[in-house]
Amino acid sequence: MGEVLKIRVDGEEVAARPGQTVAGVLLGMGRRSWRTTRGEGRPRGVFCGIGVCFDCLVVVNGVPDVRACRRRVADGDDVRVQRGAELPS
Repeated sequence: MGEVLKIRVDGEEVAARPGQTVAGVLLGMGRRSWRTTRGEGRPRGVFCGIGVCFDCLVVVNGVPDVRACRRRVADGDDVRVQRGAELPS
């Protein structure tokens, strides 16, 4: 079956596979959006899937504006929804 990584997504422990992107994990959980826009709070998720459009931004380990489609998960990552524009913690 292979190695399994444990990450947290909005406080929920989730299993992931080495090499899987954050977007892949979120989509595998059935999530279609995980960011809201600054002004109107509209939902966003994967659009281009190659890191060009910046629609899939999440906060990983306290760092905002991480492109979920490009970031591979690491054991122990803490991922959460990004609401609008956030400053680094």
